[in-house]
Amino acid sequence: MLSTIPSLRAFAFSLCGNADRADDLVQETLMKAWINQNSFTQGTSMSAWLFTILRNVFYSEYRKRRREVEDAEGTMAARLVSVPEQNGHMDLQDLRAALQKLPPEQREALILVGGSGFAYEEAAQICGCALGTLKSRVNRARNAIAALLAIETSSEIGRSEWPASGEFSSVLMWERN
Repeated sequence: MLSTIPSLRAFAFSLCGNADRADDLVQETLMKAWINQNSFTQGTSMSAWLFTILRNVFYSEYRKRRREVEDAEGTMAARLVSVPEQNGHMDLQDLRAALQKLPPEQREALILVGGSGFAYEEAAQICGCALGTLKSRVNRARNAIAALLAIETSSEIGRSEWPASGEFSSVLMWERN
């Protein structure tokens, strides 16, 4: 086994092109061979068996590294965030409770404009009131919801905080698109 080390190093270097990496491959090959020496068949070529192990180790690591992304500074990892769903669920329950505390006219106006996406003019028609009246209802409803939920700025509201269903995700839109 030891007599094949120079040949293994040369083969490893030809595969990876890096002397340090080649040494690591040879070391990994020898460790695997030592651990699995009972699988070596007596009377066959030891060097062929070692070269096969080295080649398999190289390609296994190559396939694994193809899926990996270099992120030495951790910038990619920092962007991978999974927002817990419990917070969104609780926020949605709070919003539903706050909506129930609104007068029916304000709740209806807010859900039509913010939740269903109707234009103010369409919502005013649906509610059977003047455009100014509907805008006033929506404004009062938004202010009341913000007070009930202790929201001070629109930056405290984010779609990523709501459940995946998106239910009521835009009810508290502070500006119309």
